[in-house]
Amino acid sequence: MGKPGMSWEEFSQYWRETHAPLVAERAEVLGIKRYIQVRTVDNPAIHAAMQARNDGSPEPFDGVAELWFDDSALVGPQSAEAAKAGQELLEDERKFIDLRRSPIWFGNEWQVV
Repeated sequence: MGKPGMSWEEFSQYWRETHAPLVAERAEVLGIKRYIQVRTVDNPAIHAAMQARNDGSPEPFDGVAELWFDDSALVGPQSAEAAKAGQELLEDERKFIDLRRSPIWFGNEWQVV
């Protein structure tokens, strides 16, 4: 979720034009194989219809970031360089993301279709 008071357009632009290049610059040291930003469609009518369909589900996220790693990148101690890169990204995320309202999780993908 974007920070309170930040419009969807401001959030989206910052995420795309400022944060994305920072992730790209640090991807190798962090072991990131793919970084995908999925922005929520800016269409309140669609969101209202989906919330009504789901009996009043929560408001939609502003977007979802997918970070892809090899399993080996998530096991074992981090280098000092990787820890520094991760801290730099977290500091930037605090500028445009409401981290307290933004779930983070790790998962495995199963392709069905």
